[in-house]
Amino acid sequence: MADSEYTLPRPEFDSPVKLLIVVAPFYRDIADMLIEGAQAEIEAAGGTSEVIEVPGALEIPTAIGMAERLSNYDGYVGLGCVIRGETTHYETVCNDSSRGITLLGLQGLCIGNGILTVENREQALARADSTRMNKGGGAAAAALHLIALARKWGGQRSGVGFKPARDEYRLAGDLKDTPTA
Repeated sequence: MADSEYTLPRPEFDSPVKLLIVVAPFYRDIADMLIEGAQAEIEAAGGTSEVIEVPGALEIPTAIGMAERLSNYDGYVGLGCVIRGETTHYETVCNDSSRGITLLGLQGLCIGNGILTVENREQALARADSTRMNKGGGAAAAALHLIALARKWGGQRSGVGFKPARDEYRLAGDLKDTPTA
């Protein structure tokens, strides 16, 4: 076992980065600590962020996927907390939220996973506190490092997955062509 932990140096960017922080605030105080840590890390790297809230950890990957298709962010930070309870729901939420984030990452999205999966509230507080384990800051750092790699290897991303040409859809108004059955 290693005697010390190693942290990568903070990445530097030629142009600013903008991240979306997607948080499931079921445990509000823990979520707020995670957000604080993530925002501090993003700002320290010269980036900006926006925070949105979703109902639970299972919705975090869905919101990130939607934002990737419909918005213009360089990367994403998923934050939340799942504390083991008396049922198997814990395993479902932990596994599926993590799997969803991993699948999005394998498609090329730059995501830091800061969803805490813990046995009890004390473990959550230790990990969320920015003066202790700072897992929110760690998740933001992970996203920032992935953005730096994406820019190094391919420049700015134009998106992942299906995106119709701008003239193929309209949010309101007439259709481009007359549909036929």
